[in-house]
Amino acid sequence: MVNRVVLVGRLVADPELRYTPSGVAVARLRIAVDRPFTNQQGERETDFIDIVAWRQSAQFAADYLRKGRLIGVDGRLQVRSYTTQDGQRRRVWEVVADRIAGLDRAREEGAAPAARAQAEETEQEGAAPDERPDVFEGQ
Repeated sequence: MVNRVVLVGRLVADPELRYTPSGVAVARLRIAVDRPFTNQQGERETDFIDIVAWRQSAQFAADYLRKGRLIGVDGRLQVRSYTTQDGQRRRVWEVVADRIAGLDRAREEGAAPAARAQAEETEQEGAAPDERPDVFEGQ
């Protein structure tokens, strides 16, 4: 079986960095990906895709990526479910990132020279399964 997702899109907001109770970094990102075709009105539609990054990838995203940046994501599709506070069951589809890369130049405003010089690609180490649910409680 193969579960592989490769996406290129623009961040719609700055990455949101959190830590599990055991101190593992996790970041949530959302990217806008234009479809490669137009609709009947001649317009391109856009898909908004949620990304979850762990450990080094999460820290990289929080440190170097900002709203509007063009990024590439290589990962896998994950479907998870949870129960809301009012008892409703919800399903969430998201991409768990193995690799994230900045594909355009970072805006120079306020960026440190060392940050601009740093390579904008990192590999993620997966979190232990028992660490992942802590982040999603209360959604």
